[in-house]
Amino acid sequence: MNKFVLCINNASNPVSLIVDKVYRRLPDPEAEPHNLYRIVDEDKSEPDGYLYPASIFVPIELPEIAERALTTANAS
Repeated sequence: MNKFVLCINNASNPVSLIVDKVYRRLPDPEAEPHNLYRIVDEDKSEPDGYLYPASIFVPIELPEIAERALTTANAS
């Protein structure tokens, strides 16, 4: 599982998601078979993230140092 995804479409969630922004993807074995990703979005009021259609994201690989920086930044 890719830990990070790039948002490519926010038409249904313009307040919660920003196109071209990298988001942290949380594991959710129950959602993934339904093509849903659990994402920590702009709201950040829900630390467990929200479910979004996988089709509005592209999984990406990041260098370890970038993953650490984003994980630390998202935890604040």
